[in-house]
Amino acid sequence: MKSGFLVFVVLIGSLFIPPVCSQSDTDEELLGLPGDNLDLYAVLDLFQKSKTIEAFEKSLNDTATEINNLDLDLDNKIDFIKVKTEQKDEDFTFILQVDVTEKETQDVAVILLSKDKDEKVTLQIVGDKDLYGKNYVIEPQPATPAVTPNPAYTGTDPVTEAVPASTTVVVVESAPIVQYVYSPVYVPYYTPYYYGFYPPYFAFRTVIAVGVYRHNHYYYHHGYRGGYGGTVVIHNHNTYNIYNNHRNSSNTVNHYKNNGKYNNGSRPSSGSGNRPSTGDINKPSTRPSAGTTPSQKPSTRPSTGTSPSKHPSTRPSTGTSPSQQPSTRPSQQPSTQQSNPSATQRQSRPSPNLNSGGGRSGGGYSGGSRGGGGGRGGRR
Repeated sequence: MKSGFLVFVVLIGSLFIPPVCSQSDTDEELLGLPGDNLDLYAVLDLFQKSKTIEAFEKSLNDTATEINNLDLDLDNKIDFIKVKTEQKDEDFTFILQVDVTEKETQDVAVILLSKDKDEKVTLQIVGDKDLYGKNYVIEPQPATPAVTPNPAYTGTDPVTEAVPASTTVVVVESAPIVQYVYSPVYVPYYTPYYYGFYPPYFAFRTVIAVGVYRHNHYYYHHGYRGGYGGTVVIHNHNTYNIYNNHRNSSNTVNHYKNNGKYNNGSRPSSGSGNRPSTGDINKPSTRPSAGTTPSQKPSTRPSTGTSPSKHPSTRPSTGTSPSQQPSTRPSQQPSTQQSNPSATQRQSRPSPNLNSGGGRSGGGYSGGSRGGGGGRGGRR
């Protein structure tokens, strides 16, 4: 009986283990931006393993790899990412783009491949600021340097020989696509695809939930560094600046981003980057409009306030009515008017209703009610 209960407890506990692991793998990298649906670590790893630029574009959009989960037009279908190549001497720029509409193109990321005078090759991918924020740069992790023995060491446990690096990384120069690009057989690739015209291998696949997508591709992060909050800087600033001069940005993407359409309920710091923009659009526009209503209220209150100013003009007329009829009221109820002041007030109030000069036709109350109606019209 006890063993069966223990097995039941273990099975119940195991159900909660996958969500905890997936949360630790994904939440620390989520941006609350559309770039959450395209892991640039996986993109850069795929780029290094591809033999040609055409093969890279095909693998990137292939439903079998499931690397592309980008949906910029929010139709719940994966967008086709095309690759555009630019070259200047030994520097190459591979631009990843999405045709959001027939007339709007949005750059997703740019891969910078450069070779210096010492034949050293550098490879980086930079996420577009509209999709990943500023300074989102990823590059291959450099190899850990070997440990060299110190000949001046006098301790009891000296290192007798050099210790090789503990981690193994792929050398950029040995990547198939890098060797192809810098080979004599390289031919620039120009994608033939555009909005509404896609290759046969591309199928409109439904977008995967961002939490599941990030968890399925997190293993690509090993061997690379950078990303959100990273300290990686761009090596070839000249090539990157030239690219920025003709960078493509979609108004549709910016509109959706500013209105929080891409926010997946992730990182608060990045999510707050969208919230102020929406707050700046909505709150200032509504509060001043509501503020104009109080400014209209004083304009109506003086109009109603004029009615009290007209009351004194009517009340003296009522006050003169006892003076005009001293023989009737003082003689009939001299004692009640003095002993009971409320009775005099009750008698003085109906007098405006009896007096046609200070009554409703004089505009004292009816004018005030109309002024109040004008105030309500001002609110509308």
